[in-house]
Amino acid sequence: MIKITDLVKNYRTEEVETTALNNLNLEVKEGEFVSIMGASGCGKSTLLNIIGLLDSSNTGSYLFDGAEVAKFNEKQRAGLRKANIGFVFQNFNLIDELTVYENVELPLIYNRVKSSERKQRVTEILERMGIAHRAKHFPLQLSGGQQQRAAVARALITSPKLILADEPTGNLDSKSGNEVMELLTELHATGATIIMVTHSSYDAQFSSRIITLKDGEIISEKANEHFIDVLVK
Repeated sequence: MIKITDLVKNYRTEEVETTALNNLNLEVKEGEFVSIMGASGCGKSTLLNIIGLLDSSNTGSYLFDGAEVAKFNEKQRAGLRKANIGFVFQNFNLIDELTVYENVELPLIYNRVKSSERKQRVTEILERMGIAHRAKHFPLQLSGGQQQRAAVARALITSPKLILADEPTGNLDSKSGNEVMELLTELHATGATIIMVTHSSYDAQFSSRIITLKDGEIISEKANEHFIDVLVK
């Protein structure tokens, strides 16, 4: 699904140039659940933003389903992003003035889905996420775990090929964090492709492959030997 070759991302100011990604190479197959780890400032979020077409590289190749997207203009990037990628953020990024139902419905409105189909799809996904009883509530009326479930529902509502999760349990207590990781595991078991940035070695154990970055480069990449144990539990 994803093939990145010799990716370079630099940030420049008048006085300093910082290399966020340094000739990085990465492949992610359809159906994988990949964790990206590393210290703060190693390039994890930069890489996730480039994969999600929220940012672009300076040089290098990025193939998404065989299409070279590194040089896409913003309109092309937005179109591919809306049709193929769902995002789950640490801070949930729900709109406080909208109900749970309205937050989850929003991507369908952007994609010009008819009202009757929107209602059916939103109702189904909220039931699947176990928060249908909170549909009319506003985000601030929910627990952290419920807010993240709403955010996951919003990410899934367009049936994306790829789910990108940026520290999805970072603002949650351990119980809510476990619920979210179990939810992502269930989604992966149904065939979802997931790339997750995390500082948590515990959360990384839910993934099938763990990649570690340092100074914008991949320093280790290994299959997760505990992955099957997590699923069994």
